[in-house]
Amino acid sequence: MSTETSTAPETNGERAASADRPAFRYDAEMAGRIERKWQDHWEAEQTFHAPNPGEPGSEKPKFYLMDMFPYPSGAGLHVGHPLGFIGTDVLGRYLRMTGHNVLHPMGFDAFGLPAEQYAVQTGTHPRTTTEANIERYRAQLRQLGLGHDPRRSVSTTDIPFYRWTQWIFREIFEAWYDADAGRARPVAELRAEFENGTRTTPDGRPWAELSEGERRALIDGHRLAYISEAPVNWCPGLGTVLANEEVTPEGRSERGNFPVFRRNLKQWMMRITAYADRLADDLDRVDWPESVKAMQRNWIGRSEGARVRFPVAESSGGGTSISAAGAGEIDVFTTRPDTLFGATYMVLAPEHPLVDEIVPAAWPAGVDGRWTGGAATPADAVASYRAEAARKSELDRQESRDKTGVFTGAHAVNPVNGQEIPVFVADYVLMGYGTGAIMAVPGQDQRDWDFATAFGLPIVRTVDPGEGFEGEAFTGDGPAINSANDEVSLNGLGVEDAKRTITDWLASKGAGEGVVQYKLRDWLFSRQRYWGEPFPIVWDEHGPVALPADQLPVELPEVDDYSPKTYDPDDANTEPEPPLSRATDWVNVELDLGDGPKAYRRETNTMPQWAGSCWYYLRYLDPENDDRFVSAEAEQYWLGKDPAQAADDPGGVDLYVGGVEHAVLHLLYSRFWHKVLFDLGHVSSEEPFRRLFNQGYIQAFAYTDARGTYVPAEEVVETPDGFTWNGEPVTQEYGKMGKSLKNVVTPDEMCERYGADTFRLYEMSTGPMDASRPWSTRDAVGSQRFLQRVWRNLVDEETGETTVVDGEAGEEIRRALHKAVAGVREDVSALHYNTAAAKLIELNNALTKRGAPVEREIAEPLVLMLAPLAPHIAEELWQKLGHDGSLAYAPFPEADERYLVADTVEYPIQVNGKVRSRITVAADAGQDEIRTAALADEKIAAVLDGGEPKKVIVVPGRLVNVVR
Repeated sequence: MSTETSTAPETNGERAASADRPAFRYDAEMAGRIERKWQDHWEAEQTFHAPNPGEPGSEKPKFYLMDMFPYPSGAGLHVGHPLGFIGTDVLGRYLRMTGHNVLHPMGFDAFGLPAEQYAVQTGTHPRTTTEANIERYRAQLRQLGLGHDPRRSVSTTDIPFYRWTQWIFREIFEAWYDADAGRARPVAELRAEFENGTRTTPDGRPWAELSEGERRALIDGHRLAYISEAPVNWCPGLGTVLANEEVTPEGRSERGNFPVFRRNLKQWMMRITAYADRLADDLDRVDWPESVKAMQRNWIGRSEGARVRFPVAESSGGGTSISAAGAGEIDVFTTRPDTLFGATYMVLAPEHPLVDEIVPAAWPAGVDGRWTGGAATPADAVASYRAEAARKSELDRQESRDKTGVFTGAHAVNPVNGQEIPVFVADYVLMGYGTGAIMAVPGQDQRDWDFATAFGLPIVRTVDPGEGFEGEAFTGDGPAINSANDEVSLNGLGVEDAKRTITDWLASKGAGEGVVQYKLRDWLFSRQRYWGEPFPIVWDEHGPVALPADQLPVELPEVDDYSPKTYDPDDANTEPEPPLSRATDWVNVELDLGDGPKAYRRETNTMPQWAGSCWYYLRYLDPENDDRFVSAEAEQYWLGKDPAQAADDPGGVDLYVGGVEHAVLHLLYSRFWHKVLFDLGHVSSEEPFRRLFNQGYIQAFAYTDARGTYVPAEEVVETPDGFTWNGEPVTQEYGKMGKSLKNVVTPDEMCERYGADTFRLYEMSTGPMDASRPWSTRDAVGSQRFLQRVWRNLVDEETGETTVVDGEAGEEIRRALHKAVAGVREDVSALHYNTAAAKLIELNNALTKRGAPVEREIAEPLVLMLAPLAPHIAEELWQKLGHDGSLAYAPFPEADERYLVADTVEYPIQVNGKVRSRITVAADAGQDEIRTAALADEKIAAVLDGGEPKKVIVVPGRLVNVVR
């Protein structure tokens, strides 16, 4: 919003004085010159290069400080993006000044859809666009004076980087999870156990009797990275699989508004579920916000229950020929086995592989018309319903209150009472959760109640809801009812006792057993994209084969068309054809993988954007290493467990700062990759990020005209009656800063108008780091004026020379200084930069009030304390004070305890509860001395008018209360 006129940049170099502006006044133009000067100095002198172990400087206490790296979009940064970057820079500068070896790197998460979309539209190679965007970001970040180690910058799209991404994927592919050992082990060890007979094959045949294809399939079924039929969001109109976040609640693609179908397609998966317990348990070992831990625990969704087997009734179409279910059974996981007697029907997910097996040729006699969907046969009903369900997103299926479904024509047998109950297909059951099948207990589950009501199914309560409860499912606790057979009775038992009793009974009958289940699903790791890491995988007649490490990297080939093949948007029965599949010379190769030259076909999917971000923090440690993704020495030094801390310290980055929107996926995926690397002996730390901090967000006002159209916020004028744009009234609203709202302010604009130091100080002063805060460009002038006052207190604006003197400072200003030092140290260490800035302002105000000149013993600590927040002006002042080089490693001031103890204390004096005066006495004055001074005060004596008070109460250090 327009509120003032910016200072126009003038020529570089010296500036002539004008009648109203001295030649050496600190303003935007001078700030720009100072900032460019010191940015060039830091780069030339390699000021922020962090030594690795064994190098000079590595003997200092280390601190690994890291930001979540950005995606380099073509729009560049707006002022909301650098909030966390500036915050970490302030801490990093402070830590260097307090004697630490600080590693503070910055890189770019550069694979992804936007660059590929731009390539499809323009024909420009994604790498060209990406590299241009990265250079733009680097220039903007440099302009802010961020103290990154430039040697360690990486981009996930750099071929030397993604060579190691491929290598790590290969390690995961060549590993399996040994549940008995509780860790990942190399697949070679699993194969050896099958070969020597210490581990038996599923059907008991010796390894030597298995064919090569059977051996490969057996091993592949154990791998941590594997191929599986998985339900995915298939969009024929775009020719690609979409993430859930890319699908609207209406089941259409966000881009293009095409129909999206749930399909089972062969995809690469990561067996993250094998680590579910460790991922949940080790959250207790990291210093993360409790809200983030809770989100991860909920995402993992560990729950204890029972797996129950429901035999398919003999009268059902497939009967006992259902080999996929194991002797014609439907497996169900339930956390409430105590409600089994109330299961009156079953539901399979539309994608469940058993559906086709159990559907009979014709409807049973007397079938309820509500169950058939109007179809002539069960097969027709199921096919039609599947097509309908495929158009819905998972979110829509979960949140919809309208319960739909069709009868399969089959029945299953409830194992606790022998009743045959109908089996339905319904979209409120998802294949990815549990077993993709549920026993429906409408008396105890509202979704089941709604479905049973819609389809006229029986409702049997198994938990007593108490008197007067009716008309809906009862989900609370209570004694069991209606829950007994000839062998077991749950009636009268509480929920937990009933669970244990029925689970034991099921196990004794071979009808079920107690199990632990997770909401977490294995990680879908395939993308039908061009702009991503190629898999280090080739295919032969038996399946996938990992390329040897010496044949990496597998580079992306040049292609003419970056888009996947698209189809009729409504044709769900199509198959993905990734862009790489058209590079036939690249896809079809002859390779020698150790057993002679053979023909192979390369994997044509690419990895998701998450791949590089799973491990980039490791590459920062050793980015030039061609022999390992990180040396053992560098990893141990920067990430290793601290023996001085608690025994269960997991190691990891000392502080990781980023947005809470990455609380689950990125952080969970990174933890999974790191734990695999730990299990395989590649890293010494058990967690990637020891401490996590979520910064807040910058929000801004936006403005709409009478049509509801957003107008440029910077052109809006505030008037006594509201806001106008081009003379017309507009409506103010508050929201996230973004291009669509036309309220973006860029760091470039702020640096030009005020200077980078003002911008940094303003962002850090507007609130606590973990809180979101409003943006107001005009308010930055307050930070600029503070820096101008600091400059004027130390520099003559006419000559540019320092006015600081070498004399001794007085007692009062010394106390103000050391109070500020103690407070700033405490605040910066806690990331409370807004209060640290306030303490510096208070100290500088005391100097301004006292008047010039400022003594060196006050000036130098003030400059050093200012340096983390506003480093350029601090460097310039430090140089003017006679110091050579940078202050980046100058010792941060320490408070002298003598000046933190008050010599005197002010006491307010109350008479009958009302403050009438104040006195100042020595800090060590006794109660009698304080009482005497209070009664001798002129104002108190006048109130008492010669009379004696009934009582005088002295509260040490706080107040005196006189009672008349």
